[in-house]
Amino acid sequence: MKSIEKLFRPAVQALEGYIPGEQPQDAGWTKLNTNENPFPPTPAVVAAMREAAESSLNKYPDPLVTSFRKAAAELFDVDPEWIIPGNGSDEILTILFRTFVDPHETIAFPYPSYVLYGTLAEIQGSKYKHLALNADWSLTREAIATAKQQKMVLIPNPNSPSGTVWTTEEILELVPEQGVLVHDEAYGDFRTESISRNLLDSDVGKQIIVTRTLSKSYSLAGIRFGFAVAHPEVIAGMRKVKDSYNCDAISIAAATAAIKDQQGMREHVETIRKTRQSLTASLAKLGFHVQPSQANFVWTTHPERSHAEIFEALKKRKILVRFMKFPNAGPELDQLVDGLRITIGTDEQIATLVNALQEIM
Repeated sequence: MKSIEKLFRPAVQALEGYIPGEQPQDAGWTKLNTNENPFPPTPAVVAAMREAAESSLNKYPDPLVTSFRKAAAELFDVDPEWIIPGNGSDEILTILFRTFVDPHETIAFPYPSYVLYGTLAEIQGSKYKHLALNADWSLTREAIATAKQQKMVLIPNPNSPSGTVWTTEEILELVPEQGVLVHDEAYGDFRTESISRNLLDSDVGKQIIVTRTLSKSYSLAGIRFGFAVAHPEVIAGMRKVKDSYNCDAISIAAATAAIKDQQGMREHVETIRKTRQSLTASLAKLGFHVQPSQANFVWTTHPERSHAEIFEALKKRKILVRFMKFPNAGPELDQLVDGLRITIGTDEQIATLVNALQEIM
């Protein structure tokens, strides 16, 4: 028989694949590497999940996830037909590639940013271009010109790993002439000001899709639930290519309860913001440079010490942060080869991290 590799699609055979953050299976870790919320879901969410487990698991879930769409539509002040839920915002991204990007067409995204965008393009058999960034993580004029010519542009805002944000005006400059722009708001609840409606209400609003996840601000990374907000004509096209029952009954119940409990979510977000400020100050005292962040993590580098060695030293102490490498980041960011992205945990977790760093440094 021929080698199994010969049976794969060429695009899959050549694929390196996306590598998620490490998820240790034993206890005792201080886990600050995958931007999870350190706080549990609110009691209303837990109660909704319990009720769904007791009453709904013998039936298929609502394929259109009507209960959640109504709740999300109220939050965004749109009609429910503007909302499409998915199995995490990553599935929403997959649906967007299926909907808009043919093989051999080209997408673009900032670099450094979410590397999964490139992986999804490779799976689709499409091409991708990096949008170069300035030293302050703003987009270069060349990047803006490049974005205009692509079929789809994906902008994480706040960006990862930097935690930096772009304004409404900057985003609108990137909308392709003959394509769509995906405004990825995975960390949107942590930023100072939301710009979702500004984008959707703009003259090119029909070409913009806002994506959201409940993994970060709503403490629901474990259930895998995300959604997109876009013009109903766009949503109708996306529905054609989604899986028939792409959200399960428990995740629907949890997500619906969570998005209705804005007060509970906001309390956690405010606590994380305060802890982020404290961590930034502590890292600066240890000689680190910390990029000002509007997300639930910080990007930090040290001018003299090896980031890989710091990462390994922390790991030996059962503390996980994310060591990330970004070769060929462009002329303005040539000095950025690697660094550490640190999730904002509880005050106790951050104290454990800072104490360990004081020993290591």
